[in-house]
Amino acid sequence: MLRERPSRVQTGHGGAATVSAGANVSIRIGTRGSALAVAQTSTVADRLGDLAGRDTELVRVTTHGDVSRASLSSLGGTGVFAAELRSTLLEGGCDVAVHSLKDLPTAPAGGLEIAAYPPREDARDALCSAGGGAGSRLSELPAGAKVGTGSPRRAAQLRVRRPDLDVRDIRGNIETRLRFVTDGELDAVVLACAGLDRLGLAGVITERFELDEWPTAPGQGCLAVEVRAGEAIAGVADLDDPATRAAVTAERLVLAALEAGCAAPVGATARLANGELRCSASVYAVDGSNVLTASASRSVDGENAALAAAVTLASEVSEALLAQGAADLVASA
Repeated sequence: MLRERPSRVQTGHGGAATVSAGANVSIRIGTRGSALAVAQTSTVADRLGDLAGRDTELVRVTTHGDVSRASLSSLGGTGVFAAELRSTLLEGGCDVAVHSLKDLPTAPAGGLEIAAYPPREDARDALCSAGGGAGSRLSELPAGAKVGTGSPRRAAQLRVRRPDLDVRDIRGNIETRLRFVTDGELDAVVLACAGLDRLGLAGVITERFELDEWPTAPGQGCLAVEVRAGEAIAGVADLDDPATRAAVTAERLVLAALEAGCAAPVGATARLANGELRCSASVYAVDGSNVLTASASRSVDGENAALAAAVTLASEVSEALLAQGAADLVASA
């Protein structure tokens, strides 16, 4: 862990504490140590450094989810990639923490707040299959093809679309999962488009699943920039994208209303475009035997209206899903 450097705290407007320091004091940004986490955090660090006019440095933190080889479902999913990073931020080991939003529990973390949601990248899931070219799309895989994923939601979606496939539970970073395919152990894996794009691996994608038919984890493709509550770090607020904030707020409120963790078989998609916020979500039986879907939309005008609509839409969508029996599917996952 990098050495903590001194900083000076002043009271800013509205009573918030604003960290102020000379140009020689870096903003310390906490991140998981995986190649993907470092790549995405480095992007935030570069932008934040430009906005704040200060140097930045990364503080790499190993989380329980990084070292455990157990399945995500057995680990419980919720917070396994975030707890240690959040503790480091609370204890002053870094000034800012950057998370993949889909890995964060929906419940607020005491003493912390998400200060910015940078513009979202591709929220879709991707199929990466052996060989590429003809026969590389999901519909073209042969019966019995072995397809790997560590996500119960993706496993359920695969079983809904292709009940004839052999769906395998796998763990590991992106490179490890891709090696399952290149080494011939699996015929394909399903991964997040955003992660592959951030690592410059878009070329291995053989199909990007459209969100209308294959909703992804709430918050997928979005980063969360977290700070200590009441402490404003220079430049962080300028990282925030209002359209992204409205969309992911709706998605995560659906997940919270269903009382489901980030590893639950729940897909949600919200998009703000042309003055309309639309939210849809699906809940899956893990074995692919059932899927429940609901959607709603609202016209919006301005950031505040979009956030208010996100709350309303999430309530409507979650209530519709619960009325269909979603609680039973979530509980059985």
